[in-house]
Amino acid sequence: MNNNLFKKVESKTNVKKQDILSLAKSIQNKNMSDETNLRELIHNIAKMANKEIDKEKEDKIINAVKNNQINDQIKKMNN
Repeated sequence: MNNNLFKKVESKTNVKKQDILSLAKSIQNKNMSDETNLRELIHNIAKMANKEIDKEKEDKIINAVKNNQINDQIKKMNN
């Protein structure tokens, strides 16, 4: 992955590249279309970023993933 993207994420969230890669590795063999796995991932990311996430926001993220809207957000962040 592009190191500039990792630098942007780290500067905005204080989450280190190695932590992101470890998280990615931990979900590599999980079914990300399974809502339980998605919710676990969301909670892990929020914990890493030291952020709280309410049920409404969590549901919005789940819906965005299910509707394949995440790629557009990643593209915007990378620019």
